[in-house]
Amino acid sequence: MALITCPECKHSVSDQAPACPACGYPIKPPPARDKKTRLWWGLGCLLAVPAVLMVVAVVGMLAAIAIPSFMKARSTAQTHVCINNLRQIEAAKKAIVLEKKYTDGTIIPDEEVSNSLKNGFGGLVCPRQGQYMTNPVGRDPECTVHGRLSDLESR
Repeated sequence: MALITCPECKHSVSDQAPACPACGYPIKPPPARDKKTRLWWGLGCLLAVPAVLMVVAVVGMLAAIAIPSFMKARSTAQTHVCINNLRQIEAAKKAIVLEKKYTDGTIIPDEEVSNSLKNGFGGLVCPRQGQYMTNPVGRDPECTVHGRLSDLESR
């Protein structure tokens, strides 16, 4: 218990008194001490740490499941891009064969095939840095990474 000064009449008043006995001015009680103790704070931390670890474990498991699926989808998409490029080369070869009446086994120069393509061979790039080979008439074009067009289409 301590004595404080009344802000209104300047008399000494107990800090426990609800009002000043001389003038009736209400005395504000001192702020209550926070009731949190170290025990409750420690228990809260003990409960929070396993919860955070569980969240991290769940996210890790989801990533372990999802990443291989994303990698497979990427590889499949790259193969499909290469197949479509090989189909364009085959279509250009067929157009040249019809135009120039080449027979099976005739080697078509890459320049002719490139001129038949919209952007030339520069527009056709294998996603895995493979090289395209036009091959002679009667044989499918192929990629050094993915293989022959007929083999890719039969999968």
